[in-house]
Amino acid sequence: MIDKTSEENLKNSIDIVDIISNYIEVKKAGANFKANCPFHGEKTPSFVISPSKQIYHCFGCGVGGDAIKFVMEYEKLNYPEALEKIASMMNFSLQYAQGSSDNNDARRVLQQIQQWYTKQLDRNATAKSYLQKRGITTQSIESFGIGYVGASQEVMNFLSTNFLAIPKAEEAGVVAQRERGGYYARLTERITFPIYSPSGAIVGFGGRTITNHPAKYINSPQTKLFNKSRLLYGYYKAKDAIYRNKKIIVCEGYLDVIMFHQAGFKEAVATLGTALTEEHLPILRKGEPKVILAYDGDKAGIAAALKAATMLTQGGFDGSVVLFPDGQDPADMIAKGQIQKVAELLRSGQSLIPFVIEMTAKSYDLHNPRDKEIAFGTVKAYLDKLSPIIRDAYVTHSATILGVRPELFGKNAKVEHVKTRFNTPRDDIGQLSIIKTLMEHKRLIDEVLNVIEPSMFDHYAPLLESLIKEEYQNPKLTGLMIDESIKIMKEEELRGTLAAFLFGFYTKKLRTITADTTMPLRQKSFLIRKIKMDILPRLKEGELVSYKLD
Repeated sequence: MIDKTSEENLKNSIDIVDIISNYIEVKKAGANFKANCPFHGEKTPSFVISPSKQIYHCFGCGVGGDAIKFVMEYEKLNYPEALEKIASMMNFSLQYAQGSSDNNDARRVLQQIQQWYTKQLDRNATAKSYLQKRGITTQSIESFGIGYVGASQEVMNFLSTNFLAIPKAEEAGVVAQRERGGYYARLTERITFPIYSPSGAIVGFGGRTITNHPAKYINSPQTKLFNKSRLLYGYYKAKDAIYRNKKIIVCEGYLDVIMFHQAGFKEAVATLGTALTEEHLPILRKGEPKVILAYDGDKAGIAAALKAATMLTQGGFDGSVVLFPDGQDPADMIAKGQIQKVAELLRSGQSLIPFVIEMTAKSYDLHNPRDKEIAFGTVKAYLDKLSPIIRDAYVTHSATILGVRPELFGKNAKVEHVKTRFNTPRDDIGQLSIIKTLMEHKRLIDEVLNVIEPSMFDHYAPLLESLIKEEYQNPKLTGLMIDESIKIMKEEELRGTLAAFLFGFYTKKLRTITADTTMPLRQKSFLIRKIKMDILPRLKEGELVSYKLD
């Protein structure tokens, strides 16, 4: 039970605008703030937040209350859980009358394990040598709290010696249960990077292998404290510079952030192993900075920059794109002493909207009338989602790049290819969603290929093969990436969609085998029995079954 005095102290410290803006985008409107209500669908903001009264109210659906009520409703938490969530966001230490809070204990585990990780780094010459070779100074190591974790048993021994409960360490994402029983450390033999909330509370870790493990970087799992889709690495350190200089540099990795800061570019942050998503927009919006996307200039970096720039501009953000040349990343260039060149690149980045237009056009063969028509439709659909004034400012530029007349961008112009880009029958939407999800979460590709192969996707097989081969500039992959009618699924939803797809595939396979008059009877009977008695029942239970019929 939370101590009443502690609860009142927390309540008196809450800024409702700060709390709500962690979840949704809010904009100043006179003395108040406005937003689209997160509790019902609307296009015109009717959700009003009053800083003076510390309350919110939606004039559309009637919901209202204080910051605690908002967190309860949004996060689906009870009252004590909402208080703990807010305390975590504010880096406020709650006191408890009886026992201690689950979240408080998890946070204590994270704090103590972080201190231990930093001490372990001093004892590992290989890890220290790697950081030195990457150009990271001792001051940066200390400032960012870089550490090292060894074998799993060492972690388990530390937890036991320091009387840190294993179930609480599991809730903190430090350890996980084995299928056969017992626990193991999630991070082993890795350099560690502590991840903090915007308010400065430690919420998780990133780890970089030094043993050539196939997974070069991994993060803590999703917990009550850690949601990687809403966090930016380094934001807690960068936020003062972001507010002061009205810009934020979004790069691709921990080392890029650290080296940017080390070189004096204190506004640098990074996503946590994921692409920039709409869930990041509220935190990017704070202070209304210009967003500089600083990505590697390889195919994957260009594709990520195009997706991010499209999303940001449609969200009303201003900024630029910087693609680092010759396969270099910011960390490498800074380590080589090329700080002035990095500064020049950041100053001379291409504005977001022209970047989207030009990179979209480059994805097509504009000498081919069919491709040109699709390119035009894609660019027009993009421009139509911008504000009218911004849209009109870029019509001439778009027409020049595409080689078409500006008047074709008139609002009444019909572009059939935008709506029928993939000519998708309803049954094929699932296949395209699977491919688009794998584009977003490339780490899942190997897992998915264990249960499917491209030939199963019929006329979308070449698209899946292009993804597997990392042909990210394939026009159809580019089109799929920016086609908002095809959604990106969460991991659990992806597995459900795969199970449904496989069920349909094997059902059709069963009909084909049954009708086949050329197949040997023994083989035919075996396959029918295997599909009916083994594969389909397992798929009904949600289990993903390997493609091979043997």
